[in-house]
Amino acid sequence: MKNAYFTSYFPLMSILMFSLALSVRTEIELLTVLKNAGIYDGMMEFFSDTGIKLSLLALLMVVFFMVFAALKLIADTINEVSLLLFSVDHEGESLKFIRKGAVIYFAGGIAALVSFFSFIGIGAIFFLATMIYFIYFVYKISPKLTMAGLIGTVFFQTILWSTLVLGVVYLAVKVYNSLLASLPI
Repeated sequence: MKNAYFTSYFPLMSILMFSLALSVRTEIELLTVLKNAGIYDGMMEFFSDTGIKLSLLALLMVVFFMVFAALKLIADTINEVSLLLFSVDHEGESLKFIRKGAVIYFAGGIAALVSFFSFIGIGAIFFLATMIYFIYFVYKISPKLTMAGLIGTVFFQTILWSTLVLGVVYLAVKVYNSLLASLPI
């Protein structure tokens, strides 16, 4: 079966698998926190045990799905802007070449489901899939780039992603510190 759209569902499946893996792991941790805080017993008065677990899983799936969908949107935009700025391909052939890279994240999603017992494992799998995809992306578009375009693409991607990640980490630390400073201790 040779169809250009055969793997078009891979990005959605990848997002669902990574979201499910993180949701299950987060749910396990969240249930432990709720039980230790004594909140879980109060919740049992309104919901059944299965109802609580399914509700938490559904809520966490929606949250992680939105995060991964936003990351995919940002990644696609960054990839296409880097092609706009640095590629000599004006017909969009490079986009056809990189579509098959969705298999990398699909395989990563399957591996994340297997390793849902560890946040570090899921994060490492996502990071590894991202690095492999980045290498695949650069390899596939390199015939349509000059040497300066190749260097520009790599630096553009690296600087943009580093800025984005460091900015989010900085904001998270800032909010955490302000939260700790506001506690009446």
